[in-house]
Amino acid sequence: MKTVGWKEWVSLPDLALPSIKAKVDTGARTSVLHTFSVESFQKNNQEYIRFLVHPFQDDKNHIIEQEMPVKDKRIVRDSGGHEEERFVIETTLRIAEHHYPIELTLTNREDMLFRMLLGRTALIAGNFFVNPAKAYLTGKKFSPLKIRTNHHDGE
Repeated sequence: MKTVGWKEWVSLPDLALPSIKAKVDTGARTSVLHTFSVESFQKNNQEYIRFLVHPFQDDKNHIIEQEMPVKDKRIVRDSGGHEEERFVIETTLRIAEHHYPIELTLTNREDMLFRMLLGRTALIAGNFFVNPAKAYLTGKKFSPLKIRTNHHDGE
């Protein structure tokens, strides 16, 4: 079994996010990503969402737009007990040399220290054990990738 610490560098290549610091949160069922300006629309008879992401930690000057099909909408209760309906997408998680699909809810985490929480379903899917006394067991941040979006005109 592979081990992760309480925080790790991960990548979301489908969303053009080469490196993001994620807090490993076994109390959260589903992983969550900080997004803003989220709007839904129809495309090819399916619901999609368009949203904005800051691709680099602590940098609000760079913004990328993404489009993804909606997998689900769920009521999520945050750590303060507040309920919110969130869009759920499926995307690829890269942690160390491991790549696999995860569900990700989208919400505004502007005031939170970590822009991403890695929830327990993603940890179970990757067969990871959590050592809460350690951090960055899977390595340092990934090399920057070319920024791209999933926005496709004319589709």
